[in-house]
Amino acid sequence: MVKHQPLQVYERQLCLSCLTGIYGCRWKRYQRSHDDTTKWECLWSFILFCTFSLLLVWFYFWWEAHNDYSEFNWFLYNRSGEWSDGTVPILAATAAGFTYIAFLMILALCHVAVGQQINLHWLHKIGVTVALLTTAIGVISVTQMWGEEWDVVWISLQATGPFLHIGALAAVTALAWLVAGQMARAEKTRFQVMVLLIYLSVLLTLYFIPLSITSPCIMERGSLKAAPAIIGHQGAPMLAPENTLLSFNRALQRNVSGLEADVTISLDGIPFLMRDRTLRRTTNVRRVFPDRQYDDASLFNWTDLSSLNAGQWFLKDDPFWTVQYMSTSERWSVGNQTVCSLEQMLKLAAKSKSSAVFTLRRPPANHPHRHDWVNLTLDTVLRSGIPQQQVMWTVDSNREMVRNVAPGLQQTSVQKLPLDTLHHKGISRVLLRYNQASAQDVRLYNENNISLTLYSVNEPWLYSLLWCSGVPSVSSEAPQVLRKVHYPLWLMSPDEYCLIWICTDIISFAVVLGIFIFQKWRMSGMRSYNPEQIMLSAAVRRSSRDVNIMKENLCHRIPSSHSISFPPLSFLSLTVYHHPVSSCIHSSINPYSADIPQLE
Repeated sequence: MVKHQPLQVYERQLCLSCLTGIYGCRWKRYQRSHDDTTKWECLWSFILFCTFSLLLVWFYFWWEAHNDYSEFNWFLYNRSGEWSDGTVPILAATAAGFTYIAFLMILALCHVAVGQQINLHWLHKIGVTVALLTTAIGVISVTQMWGEEWDVVWISLQATGPFLHIGALAAVTALAWLVAGQMARAEKTRFQVMVLLIYLSVLLTLYFIPLSITSPCIMERGSLKAAPAIIGHQGAPMLAPENTLLSFNRALQRNVSGLEADVTISLDGIPFLMRDRTLRRTTNVRRVFPDRQYDDASLFNWTDLSSLNAGQWFLKDDPFWTVQYMSTSERWSVGNQTVCSLEQMLKLAAKSKSSAVFTLRRPPANHPHRHDWVNLTLDTVLRSGIPQQQVMWTVDSNREMVRNVAPGLQQTSVQKLPLDTLHHKGISRVLLRYNQASAQDVRLYNENNISLTLYSVNEPWLYSLLWCSGVPSVSSEAPQVLRKVHYPLWLMSPDEYCLIWICTDIISFAVVLGIFIFQKWRMSGMRSYNPEQIMLSAAVRRSSRDVNIMKENLCHRIPSSHSISFPPLSFLSLTVYHHPVSSCIHSSINPYSADIPQLE
């Protein structure tokens, strides 16, 4: 008589199959293993972690560099000669790469959580290598070509540091579940100590890192000064073509306190507004003067300049993605702009009682006005009728002569000079890039009655940070955005921040302690369950391959006359139950159901 006993009970594990399948292409049960991860795979896990960390920094850099996207595109234009929004492919590639690597990191952590052996598929290894190399090349390229932009990372940390600290602490606290599980499962005491020390080191560092976090926005509310005045750099170039009368009018409609422009001297001695060395980007010179499109802008006379269109390029290139929101009349107005002269801009500033600041580019060596360019510009300022105290004079050449002829002009330096030098030259204002002045510099300038203006400030977070620092004024390409900031994005007193810091650390410590206690209780309960079980893979400390061979040999001992239909047992982890009368073989993971015959 043949009697059947169940060998194993089928239990679907779809989530585990997807986890190991997507990460290592191990969709079958016999492909999975609970053995320790090999050193080679540990190395790839480390490479994956390094790639994730580098991409995280790279992604954060470009997220905060949004303030200077137009500067980056202009920089690319000067190198290539063609205008394009170079940030779009960089952002798309960075977002795709970061999402992919972050997904692999999550899968790797899930492997650790369920005790599965980590085995990254070779296709993913290629993907990780490509992501690492391309990101490293991008970091090196940006460092060489646009190195000063890395300062935005350290500046932004003053605005985001307290919140990033809380996020990082929450992530490390959540990792306590994996660390506690690894400690409970590990059989090597040395490994347990190493994991615990690394984790506690990171955790303690996060607990005390607020001691090194400084931010101007951590201050008493009563110490907050007035909001910085906003100067329209090139007018409002996001709403209208830069350095045109329409752009300046749009900026004045946003209640800016001043107008800023870039000035060049024409061939016949007329100062006009132009940022680029050539006219190719912002005019239709290619169509009107195709043979002269690469000539320096200062080699055109005012008659030729006045015949060029300075607005059609804005509708065509749409540099700030704003054309789609314009009405038909607005587009017509934009498309009919012409090159603006310095005198026109100064008259507009005088009419609106706004200050005027401009940077002057010296003509090239073969220009007829290379030596009298300062006199021509000064004559234009005096002839425009604008009050001298409304003009910020930034030209350093012949400054003493300018002071004698027009003593009312506000002498402005575009370089960071010592205070003694500034006072000696009669300079009362300083115009710097926002990364060139620290909070200490701002305080020092204010104490010595030197007005500081920082450019280009286009993002609310940067404007709020400078507001808390006490900066008197900023130059912006987005005055319409900054005018909506009526109060710093966040402001808290030192006591409030200290309370948040302490509460966060206490909560994190309590959660971590609770997780370790729970995991120890949970794993000890699993170990004490059915003490008569002896796992072959654990008892003899053999590899999965040796255990599989033992299982196959055991299966071959069953008489061939008894037909059995079940999948190969090479993937089964067997548990032997010792019984005084008989023994049976049962799978500890129960993947399928089969009957084994026994004779009575």
